[in-house]
Amino acid sequence: MLKVIPLGGLGEVGLNTMVLEHGRERVLVDCGILFPRADQLGVDIVVPDFRMLHEDPESLKAVVLTHAHEDHLGALPWLIREYPVPIYGTPFTLALARHRLEEAGLKGDLRSIGPGSAFDIGEHFVIEPVNVTHSVPDAVGLVVTTPSGTVVHSGDFKLDQSPIDGRLTDLGRLGELAERGIDLLLSDSTNSEVEGWTPSETLVKETFERLFTNAPNRIVVAQFGSQLHRVQHLLWLAQKLGRRVALSGRSLQRNVELARGIGKLQVPDGLLTSLEDAARLPKEQVLIISTGAQAEVRSGLSWLVSDEPGPMRLEAGDLCVISARAIPGNEPNIGLLLNKLYAKGVKVAYPGNEPGVHVSGHASRQEQRRLIETVRPKSFVPIHGELKHLHRHRQVATDAGIDEGRSLVATNGDVLGIDMHGLHTLGRAPVGQLPMRREGLAPVSEAAMQERRWLAETGVVIAVVVVQQGGGKILHGPSTSGQGLSGEEQSAIQLAAEGAQLELRELSEAVRGDDERVREAMTRGVRRVFKQLFGSRPFVHAVVVRV
Repeated sequence: MLKVIPLGGLGEVGLNTMVLEHGRERVLVDCGILFPRADQLGVDIVVPDFRMLHEDPESLKAVVLTHAHEDHLGALPWLIREYPVPIYGTPFTLALARHRLEEAGLKGDLRSIGPGSAFDIGEHFVIEPVNVTHSVPDAVGLVVTTPSGTVVHSGDFKLDQSPIDGRLTDLGRLGELAERGIDLLLSDSTNSEVEGWTPSETLVKETFERLFTNAPNRIVVAQFGSQLHRVQHLLWLAQKLGRRVALSGRSLQRNVELARGIGKLQVPDGLLTSLEDAARLPKEQVLIISTGAQAEVRSGLSWLVSDEPGPMRLEAGDLCVISARAIPGNEPNIGLLLNKLYAKGVKVAYPGNEPGVHVSGHASRQEQRRLIETVRPKSFVPIHGELKHLHRHRQVATDAGIDEGRSLVATNGDVLGIDMHGLHTLGRAPVGQLPMRREGLAPVSEAAMQERRWLAETGVVIAVVVVQQGGGKILHGPSTSGQGLSGEEQSAIQLAAEGAQLELRELSEAVRGDDERVREAMTRGVRRVFKQLFGSRPFVHAVVVRV
């Protein structure tokens, strides 16, 4: 029996990681991260919990990557530390994977694959990559053949008929494979709430040309650092219009360098320049491509609109194009960014007033249906999306003729089985999400995040008392100081010290010989003062010094 076990990506947009298992052999399709929620303070990324692999670590034979987005390969360092298995991917995908591993001080067994060339993993898996169009170079879907059945994993895809790089989603090959019989289709659900077809990237190219042709000053285009198809036509357009190009943002600079190095990006000689040199050029000769379309604090665009001194700052009359849609929940931050640009007199084009400055890299409902009708699977499971996306995609499958008894909405941890009788739900596997620092090895605990939320909401009061060593005589204090307090709260800091002192006086000298009891008393006294005066309950860090 072939088992399909999602570890992430079914219930959220991100964290895409799926186990395929046959006998005692397992293959991991993608190994992605999730970006943290706003309340996960001090967390850089979220990675999948790989604990289900621990029960039989020798069973994992390889990781196969569909494309180079972080939500499909960003968790590789955390996996490869424990499971140094081969990593298969197309050339650009492997270039990004290698970079991620090197950042973590790791080396990987990286093996290049390409559309049309099937390869074996272990005794039970034959995998054929199939070209798909997406918003990053070298994306593929996967056809996985095992003794128990054949699965098509769409990867992230759209059916763009005029992509910038000319690489169409290969419906012809998928149709050929469908003649042999496909037991299960796992398909990208991101845009299942969007009717019709996703517009072509050519629309963005045409919109940019219209906006740029008569722009009198500098132009900056803010986009995702991985959207290299868009970078390509910006480079061609800049050359046509006689503008030099500066790159702002480390991830963008890295991706351009990697793609250029393996021939996935054509950069005309002499076109690129630094921000410092661009600042000295006539404004009508400058195009800046930048990260920061989501108003990220340390992005390239955030520096370009900063009030701090720097080599380049946007000014009145410049044109700023926000070439990305807002990630759900990020709309307020982008609104603040737009207002800051307008306040500086910058002309702004964004999806709200110029819809053609961005198109999605994911298939909409009609494209999803076309893929289902091409593959003609015996069973269907939507992947890559929140539950609302998965349910809507299942309805697309029903409309395309897939009987409801042969499709289901799975979630992370569901164990699905495929055999001659079809698709079954077999039970649950342990799954979870691990909040991490980029450089960390251990997850950030929920207790730590709760303390951080408390600190952010209430501020902190530090109370210090000096007590005689081996006894309970108070030699100095308690003294108090505060951080993150309002002006009124800060003015009451001495009263908080007096409150702590009153509590300590209630303790006998013998009890004051116990540091924990002393800390509890000081905390109680400080909080009583703040509750009486302000109705607040600050975080109290009580310190006992013995001399």
